[in-house]
This record gives sequence, structure tokens and C-alpha cells, in this order.
Amino acid sequence: MQKKVYLCSMISEKIAKHLVIGADKLISQASNVVILTHLSPDGDAMGSSLGFKHWLIRQGKKVNVVVPNVFPDFLHWMPGAADDLVYENSKLQADELMEQADLIICTDFNEPKRIGTLGDKLMNLLESRPTLSRQSVLLVDHHLFPADFADVTISYPDSPSASELVYRLISQISVLRQQPFSLDLDTATCLYTGMMTDTGNFSFNSNYPEMYEIVGNLVGIGVNKDAVYNAVFNSYKADRMRLMGFCLYQKMRIFPEYHTALIFLSRKELYRFNFQSGDAEGIVNLPLQIKDVYYSCFMREDKVYPSEVSQAGGSNIKVKISMRSQGDRPVNTFCHDIFNGGGHMNASGGEYYGPIAEAVKLFVDNYANFFRQD
Repeated sequence: MQKKVYLCSMISEKIAKHLVIGADKLISQASNVVILTHLSPDGDAMGSSLGFKHWLIRQGKKVNVVVPNVFPDFLHWMPGAADDLVYENSKLQADELMEQADLIICTDFNEPKRIGTLGDKLMNLLESRPTLSRQSVLLVDHHLFPADFADVTISYPDSPSASELVYRLISQISVLRQQPFSLDLDTATCLYTGMMTDTGNFSFNSNYPEMYEIVGNLVGIGVNKDAVYNAVFNSYKADRMRLMGFCLYQKMRIFPEYHTALIFLSRKELYRFNFQSGDAEGIVNLPLQIKDVYYSCFMREDKVYPSEVSQAGGSNIKVKISMRSQGDRPVNTFCHDIFNGGGHMNASGGEYYGPIAEAVKLFVDNYANFFRQD
């Protein structure tokens, strides 16, 4: 029999009550739900979408998860992941599911452009309301500056993961409905995976007690945290390990006066190591293991998706930027001001449309204005 876990008020009251009421109304009225998450889905994208899916199914809903493109091999083990529709491979089927849905839930992204061409479909559906489309939209996200496209937006940038926000929302809906709060093991495993991966196994953005109360509840349900860690962090291909060695030996630059490291890879270099989605996961964290390196930046070239053509200004190259830092040294302001991105104080990202050499120059020309020397 599934163990039930009851939450203390400290956790259950984190999201504003009127937003919980609004989200519960959308969920209660819907029978057919589609969940979307961002391009190149990571552990939190998969954890928040799949965790929400399993809970909704227990509420009697028909639920499908649609991801914009393929997700990493080391996340394929997650409960329900095999049933996800990949939009770039199954566009017609996914379009039909979205058109038939009563509710579309968006997790772990703050604006439609973060889901590529899938975002174009979403906005076309919303622009056809109320004459043709019947979809309502719920956004659950933890990034700064959410776009105004959802009927109910639950945005809490202080939360280190969207999976934790999904957990909190489910718990508060249970309180609102005056029902005992309980999760099945599949839901708990997915949400734990999202929380673990988006904090680097609880090594950043995780220094507050409530998170560990939630983790304790999830482990109490039956989540095997050691098995989850092993499935995510100890299941890489040999090519990825060689790529990591190449990054550290040949592609890492250190700027010691500002305690900063930079790694950058062209598409040609990625192909040399048979790069696949997810192989770059965690590379940005590696330089932080070096003594006196407190800021780390990782850049890699990627393709420009059709929905990004207007932003790309004619470029067919996009550079994806990930940044991490330690302690009270923020990187989100740098990402926002220099690379049109943002995120959390110690974990942020951005984009640059153009050759990677230009993105590297932009970094080198500006990092000293944002990072500390002490």
C-alpha cells in the first residue's frame, strides 16, 4: 500500500492561494491534458513534466507529454519517458493531441520561444481562441521574466527547480481540496530526479531546509536516491567521457584574476565525439572543482530552429551558453545583460546567434565588468 506523506504548512503555503485556486480550477475542468517542456529537455524538464503527468493520471485525466526534440539517453529510464512524443519526429500526431486538449500545461520554460517550433503551434492555438480553440494554459516555471501567454502563471524564480514547484502545487491543491496529500512512486521518482539534476545533486541553489524536507518526503515514499543518481550520473557513453577530457585539456581557458573558467566547442568539435543531446550535461560544472575558480562558462554551437529565424538575424548558428558560480557570486545578471538570458544566481544561461568566436569575444570583453576579483 502506498505510503502517504503529509506536509507541514511551511511547505504547503509557498505558492499564492489565488494561483493555487486558479490552477486547480483549470485542472478540475479538464479531461484531456497535454504537457510541454523546453528544447533539449534536461532532468528538471523531464522530471516536472512526467511527475505532473503521473499525478494527473491518478486524478482521472488523459495525459500526454510532448517534448520539442530528443532527450538524453541517461533520462530514458524515467517512469513514462518512453511514451513522450518528440515533436520533431511526430509533429502531426502532437499537433492533433494539442488541438484536442482541454488544458495545456507548460513546465520549466518561461516563454514560447524556449520550445522551438512547438511554441509556434502553441501560440497559433491561443491566437485562435475563443472561436476555434478550447485550450486553457497553465504555466509552472522557475525562471525570471515569464511571458504573458498562460491563463494561470505560477512563476517562482527563487525555487531551484520546476519539479519542486510541481511538488508544492500538488501539495497545495490537496490542502485546498481538503484531501490527504500522497504521491505514487512514479511521481515521486520523477520529481526527485528533476530536483536533483537542477541543483547538481544538491550542490548549488539548494541551501535551505525546506528542500530537504521535500527530499525526505520523497525518499519516504520509496524513491531510491542512490539508484537515481547512478542512472543519471554514472551511465554516460565512452564518447562523452572523451569529450569531457578534450574540454579540460584543450578547450578550457582560465582567467585567474577573476577566478573564471571558459570552455567552448564548435559543432565540428562536437561531431568529432559523436555528440548527442545530453552529452554536454554537467560540463559547465567541471571547472568549479579547480581551486580558486568560482565562475564557469560553457559555450557550444547549435543549429537555429525555424522558430528562431527572426531572432537569428540571418545566422544559421546559435551558441548555447551555460554558466555556474559558487557562493554569493551571481551569474544571472551577466547572462541577462550580455547574452539575452538569465536564470538563478548560481546557475544561468543565454544564447548568441552567430559564430562561436564572436560569442567568446563578447564574453572576454565583458566578464571583468560583472565578476569579482576577491
